[in-house]
Amino acid sequence: MSGSERPVVLITGASSGIGEAVADRFAADGVERWRLLLSGRSEERLDSVALRTGGGAIVADLGEPGGVERLAAEALGRTGRVDVLVASAGVGWAGPLVEMPGATVDRLVAVNLTGVLQLVRLLLPGMVARGAGRVVLVGSVAGCVGVADEAVYAATKGGLVAFADSLRYELAGTRVRVSTVLPGAVDTRFFSRRGAPYHRSWPRPVPADRVAEAVWRGAVRGREETFVPGWLAGPARLRGAAPGLFRAMAKRFG
Repeated sequence: MSGSERPVVLITGASSGIGEAVADRFAADGVERWRLLLSGRSEERLDSVALRTGGGAIVADLGEPGGVERLAAEALGRTGRVDVLVASAGVGWAGPLVEMPGATVDRLVAVNLTGVLQLVRLLLPGMVARGAGRVVLVGSVAGCVGVADEAVYAATKGGLVAFADSLRYELAGTRVRVSTVLPGAVDTRFFSRRGAPYHRSWPRPVPADRVAEAVWRGAVRGREETFVPGWLAGPARLRGAAPGLFRAMAKRFG
């Protein structure tokens, strides 16, 4: 993908959770020697991941004004290129929309959606010009089916799904590929950080490294869409094929 140079992968949200697991997976690749650029908000945790994986740490907050632009400039300034972008940074909030603070709405939209769109906008021209590249967006099954008490989070992830589809049409005929990885519940600190623990007995959260494997496959093999676990594709397909039936079942069974 990058000729004789080591391919560069930029991973957002790499200081914890899915992003950290993705960094570990790329570092463990026995075929390709990736050059890792790791972005996150926690400098201490990010430095730890960078030390373990041999990556370069870039402290950045996608939700802050100018944060995306600074991240893109730093990444390109260090390596001159980004061959693979893994957008795994994300925040959540659980509760009724009528109780959600306006600032929290803005934060979710900025980090989960507009920050990702802007980062792709800044890095995509180089990929197109070089004739190769990968964009891997870590979404959520919530963006395909909707989830009660997570309306804004689901909306941001649904936006990523539409963005990815639209971008694929634009990039047809190029060698730049767009992949989405759509997990259900994942065993990370995401739920404690959003202020509400995961309370369902089923489905059980999957390990973060399982999602990381899907991200790596999307980047290396170019698979367009992967649900984790795979059976979640069923509800998503049902939602598209028979929305009335799906909504009736969702209201009854949650």
